[in-house]
Amino acid sequence: MPEGKNCAVDVTVGVIGGRWKVLILQALFKEGTLRNSELKRELGRVTPKVLSQQLRELERDRIITRVVHPEVPPRVEYSLTELGRSLWPVLQAMHAWGSKHPHAPVR
Repeated sequence: MPEGKNCAVDVTVGVIGGRWKVLILQALFKEGTLRNSELKRELGRVTPKVLSQQLRELERDRIITRVVHPEVPPRVEYSLTELGRSLWPVLQAMHAWGSKHPHAPVR
């Protein structure tokens, strides 16, 4: 497998790496479009600051879209982009591996 700055695995980990990004993606695959509070409920222990940071990074990388509805208070919804939906096989492979190795160390 090639190593270095442009390694394909590095690119993938750069986009979905982080404790919460895969879980955010999983929730969006499961539910479709979610509001910030709904994502918080789905994820449980994530802090608001970390959730906002992870969502901004996923948006920056064009994995999710953020739509602000002009209401009072503003309603913000997140959903997967086409690029984000293309990560489905990656998440399925991660799920399959985790199912086969349930006793692997978890940090």
